[in-house]
Amino acid sequence: MLKRAAGIVVVRKAADGWLVLLLRAYRNWDFPKGLIEAGEDPLSAAIRETREETSLDDVRFCWGLDYTETAPYAGGKIARYYLAETARADLVLPISEELGKPEHDEYRWLTFATAATLLAPRLQRVIDWAEKRIGAA
Repeated sequence: MLKRAAGIVVVRKAADGWLVLLLRAYRNWDFPKGLIEAGEDPLSAAIRETREETSLDDVRFCWGLDYTETAPYAGGKIARYYLAETARADLVLPISEELGKPEHDEYRWLTFATAATLLAPRLQRVIDWAEKRIGAA
């Protein structure tokens, strides 16, 4: 069965340019995302997962609601990512009720170039897409 996930490439404007948010779980870096629940649309899932994983509740979809998706991975899962901006630099990694601890070990605000070096190959096209969207705005 095909699993679908949705998330947001969250960016914020800093003095010297755009920074992108990455979350680390174990050795893996990713954007905020999670599985789409039954009856939930992908955008709502992306907003919910971002709030649950980062406490961000002020994301603005300044570049519209376009999205990009990963190729199938991990047994056929496909992740859809939207692009949104926040004004917040400080985050809280909330405690997951299921895990009894945060889902992620840390977060970092990074330049696109630095973020690209930490991401798995399946996410390279996602970060490239986001960077191009911002550059085209």
